[in-house]
Amino acid sequence: MSINMSQYKKLLLIVACCPMGYSLLSYDQALAYEDFQISEIAQLPEITSVESAKTSQPQFNQDNANEYILGPGDEISVAVTGYPEFDSTHRILPDGTIAIPLIGNVRASGETLSSLSRFLREQLGSNYLVNPVIDLSLLRLRPVSVTISGEVHRPGPLQLDSVQANGSGPTLVDALIEAGGVTNFANISEVLVRRTHGNDRTETIALNFWDSLVSEPTAINLMLRDGDAVIVPRLSSEQNLDQSLIARSSIAPSVVQVKVVGEVTRPGEVEVSPTSSLSSAIATAGGPTEDANLKEVAFIRVSENGQDINSEILDLRNLTDSFQVQAGDVIVVPKTGVASSLDFIGSLLNPFRIFTDIFRLIN
Repeated sequence: MSINMSQYKKLLLIVACCPMGYSLLSYDQALAYEDFQISEIAQLPEITSVESAKTSQPQFNQDNANEYILGPGDEISVAVTGYPEFDSTHRILPDGTIAIPLIGNVRASGETLSSLSRFLREQLGSNYLVNPVIDLSLLRLRPVSVTISGEVHRPGPLQLDSVQANGSGPTLVDALIEAGGVTNFANISEVLVRRTHGNDRTETIALNFWDSLVSEPTAINLMLRDGDAVIVPRLSSEQNLDQSLIARSSIAPSVVQVKVVGEVTRPGEVEVSPTSSLSSAIATAGGPTEDANLKEVAFIRVSENGQDINSEILDLRNLTDSFQVQAGDVIVVPKTGVASSLDFIGSLLNPFRIFTDIFRLIN
C-alpha cells in the first residue's frame, strides 16, 4: 500500500491523539520530510579538489604544522639560535597576539608558522640582531571549531579535540560521528568541505564515502581545520543508496529512533541499533502483549526520495525477520480480532471513522 505525504501527515497527527501516553511525530517534523532543502549547496564555490576514498589515516606532523593557521588558544615555542634569552613559550591570546622581547605584541592569529617566523626574522634582523635564525614549533593545538549542516542528526557548530586518541588530528569522520551520524537521506557520495586559507582563498573539497563502502573498505579521513564548513547534501529523487550498507558504516548513527505502537508492553518511541530488525524493535518495546496479532504487523516507512510513504503487512509470529529498521519507521502491532492493519491504516485517513478506528486498535 502506498500513501502520499499529506495523508501520512494526517496519520501521524491522528495517532498522536491516542490516549496511550505516546505520540508519533509532530506536524513540524512531518513537514521537514517535505520541505527541508539545503540552500547552502547553491552558494558553494566551484569544487577545487576531490579526495579519493583510499587515503591513509592523517597524522599531525611538522609538514601539517607549517600549513596550519594559528589562532587564539594555540601554544607555540619561539627559539632564536644563539640567543637563549629569546627562547620562550607562548599561548596566543584571545586578541590573537603574543609578546616577544624587544618587539612587543605581535599578531600571530591568522598566520602560519612560516609566515610568523619570517615576520619575526625581519623585525629582529632590521633592528636588533644580525641574520637571526628563528625556530617556531607548535606545541599544543586549540580545539578545532567547525560547522556541519545538511543530512546529519545534529547539525550546527562543533568543537573537536585538536588531537584524537589515535594521535591524529580531527577528521571528517570524527565530525560526522559527533553530529550524530548521517540521516537516511544523506548523499554520502559527495560530502563537501568548504575551507578558507590564510590568503582568503576558498577551497571546496568533495569526498565520496559511498565508493569506500561498496569497494575495498578504506577510511576517508580528511583532517579538518579550524573554520571548516561541512555540508552533507540530500539525496536527489533519482539517487538510491543501500541504506543497510550505510547503517553498518562508521558514519551511521549509533542508535535510531522508531515508533512501536499498539499491542506491545511499552508502546511509543524506542532507540535501537541501526542494524536492528523489526522484531528487535518490538522486543525493545517490551515485546508483544497477549492480545497482539503478530500475523498482521504493519510496517510504515518514508521512501528514500522523501516524497512517498510505503506500508507493508508482515507476519512476525516467529519474531524473526530480515527487515532492517531506519530512523522514523513506524511499527503497528494490532489487537487480535481487529480488522486487518492495512484496512485500519486506510480507515484512519477517512475523517468520518477516525476515532472509532483508533479505539478499535488500542482497545
